[in-house]
Amino acid sequence: MSIQVVCIIPARYESTRFPGKPLADLCGKPMIQHVYERALRVNTVSFAAVATDDERIFNAVQAFGGRAVMTSPRHRSGTDRIAEAVETLHLQDDDIVVNIQGDQPLFEPVQVDEVVGPLLKDASLLMSTLIYRIVRDEEITHPNAVKVVFDRDHFALYFSRATIPFVRDRGQRADYYKHHGIYAYRRDFLRTFTSLPEGVLERLEALEPLRALEHGYRIRVVETRYDSVEVDTPQELERVRRLIAG
Repeated sequence: MSIQVVCIIPARYESTRFPGKPLADLCGKPMIQHVYERALRVNTVSFAAVATDDERIFNAVQAFGGRAVMTSPRHRSGTDRIAEAVETLHLQDDDIVVNIQGDQPLFEPVQVDEVVGPLLKDASLLMSTLIYRIVRDEEITHPNAVKVVFDRDHFALYFSRATIPFVRDRGQRADYYKHHGIYAYRRDFLRTFTSLPEGVLERLEALEPLRALEHGYRIRVVETRYDSVEVDTPQELERVRRLIAG
């Protein structure tokens, strides 16, 4: 039986910095529609769905012809919301679930092909995510740009909001990589992952992938040449409008 790849987009209405963000107008469409339509352009994806706890988002997705799944409002993360949504989709354990955040309206569809590639090639892999070599110096020290270090086989060693690796001696330099919030999970591992208790490091750094590392699971990282623009504030939405218009 062939492996199916599905994209699930978690979307909630409440946001401290930007309430109603998924429905914000972006060049004539709600932002969530831009994300959904890009997900449908991915070569390896069978279908996409929005997982939400808000009827306004649910109705908006249905209005543009998209697929939406209502979930509980009590989830601690978008991954938990996705885990509930996939329970209704009758997937096989080996199928691959891709988590794309609803605030990334400019992600490149090929990035999904990149992140699922290792799981399609190697049945033993459970989880993968994207990384990008930092080219803007300010991101090396900025806590919102999550840094990642990895081993020679491209398995993550650690994710941090701090600058890693730390270069001790003058005259040496390092390449720095930041984490992209696009994940791929084997369907049965997604169930396992969301059942794990929160890790100590995960809580301190507020970084979900640390939960997997703290419990001894490996995360394959895939370098992409595409940066991403996440919309966390109305000001960033205006920046994305200018990028699309240009």
